[in-house]
Amino acid sequence: MRTILITGPGGSGRTTVAAATALAAARQGTRTLLLGTDRDDTLGAALGVRTGPAPTPVEPGLTAWRPDAAQGFRDGLAALQDRASSALDLLGAARLDPEELTPLPGADELALLRALRDAALAEEHDLLVVDLPPAPRALALLAAPEELRRCLRRLLPPERQAARALRPVLGRLAGVPMPAEALYEAAARWDLELAAAEAVVADRNTVVRLVAEPGPAGDDAVRATVLGLALRGLRTDLLVANRVLPEDVPADSWLTGPLAQQRKTLEEWRDTHDVRALPHLGHDPRGADDLAALGAPGVHAGAAPVEWPVTDRLAEDGVLVWRIPLPGAVREELDLVRRGDELVVAAGPFRRIVPLPSALRRCTVAGAALREGTLAVRFAPDPALWPQAR
Repeated sequence: MRTILITGPGGSGRTTVAAATALAAARQGTRTLLLGTDRDDTLGAALGVRTGPAPTPVEPGLTAWRPDAAQGFRDGLAALQDRASSALDLLGAARLDPEELTPLPGADELALLRALRDAALAEEHDLLVVDLPPAPRALALLAAPEELRRCLRRLLPPERQAARALRPVLGRLAGVPMPAEALYEAAARWDLELAAAEAVVADRNTVVRLVAEPGPAGDDAVRATVLGLALRGLRTDLLVANRVLPEDVPADSWLTGPLAQQRKTLEEWRDTHDVRALPHLGHDPRGADDLAALGAPGVHAGAAPVEWPVTDRLAEDGVLVWRIPLPGAVREELDLVRRGDELVVAAGPFRRIVPLPSALRRCTVAGAALREGTLAVRFAPDPALWPQAR
């Protein structure tokens, strides 16, 4: 199944573009599922059909689904109470009724990740179009599976779980309580669910499609979002320029200023992105006819995979070079820290901890340089760890 994740700055019309994209794909004969994230039914307003926690047929080949984060949170916490019933009874704790539970911050994001995983595993559709939150929240959401799995591995390393049968003996010898079996089981279950969501995001058939209104504010948002996506190694296929004004604006109209801004931004975007322009209809699109009039692009097969190659320059310069594409990065806002077998990369407001390729783990960092949107990190072999020729 192919997946198109759609995001952009707030107010850019990303929900409308997501609905138009899904509609265009469905009318081309692709079985399409449109997944919404907003608690308000903005997706249904664009489609002209009410959407909710149950998948809703919109027209042949197109289904819309807006998961209920509140219900998912209540069900998850109720299940947690059931699993921990013996401990709660021992403490004399009172159970929480599902009706008194309200979602905590982050519940919407977790519900979307679960829905993304479930939709991919169901294999009932050929295309999944996801209306993500605005770009800053979307970047945090897409990073969550990898970051949470890393935290789980640090707190409960898998290699230490082999000694679970020895916990009672170790507890008596050490004089301290050892982690319970349920803790390891819960960690394994969480890791499995997060891994499934991470696999969908990182799949070679998953792309991120950006939506922005051409202009200074939209240009700044696109630059920041592209950098954040690149640091995560996520592919972008298209930049959709939304609400583009018509060219036949009268010379004495107040729209000549905004039109000139749009023209300038579009020229700059076309130099670095694959741009698709959608017209301004003069009103907020509502219903299938308006969405079809936008002419949104469907599935696009031109996105190239993101690669972080390691170049062998041992013979020439005595180093291995790890090249990390970071379009739009600024040298003064870059930071690198080697931490064991990991590299902490910070670019502007974004930060990621990535495991080193196996060859680089036996090296020391010898320097780095940023040129033409690519960060080149040089690694010199560590004589104590590097295999020596006899």
